Amino acid sequence: MLDPKKKQRIIEKFRTHESDTGSPQVQIAILSAEVSDLTEHLKQHKKDFSSRRGLIKKVHERHRLMKYLEREDEKAAKKLREDLGL
Repeated sequence: MLDPKKKQRIIEKFRTHESDTGSPQVQIAILSAEVSDLTEHLKQHKKDFSSRRGLIKKVHERHRLMKYLEREDEKAAKKLREDLGL
């Protein structure tokens, strides 16, 4: 779970306009941060299967959103991949 300050920083960095909080770019960036947090958690707690299931769901959701963004705006998808290192 991301703390609100970290989530707000991500939104400010990846938003497309002033009041943007739900564009695919923002959603993918937030999911990427959550995936990295869960990955670190699972390195310490190898038998936490419910968190592992949540990680798999978040990775799948991020993949689905990236496919959508590539279909709608290929240039933005490429820039986001470079920014996030995906």
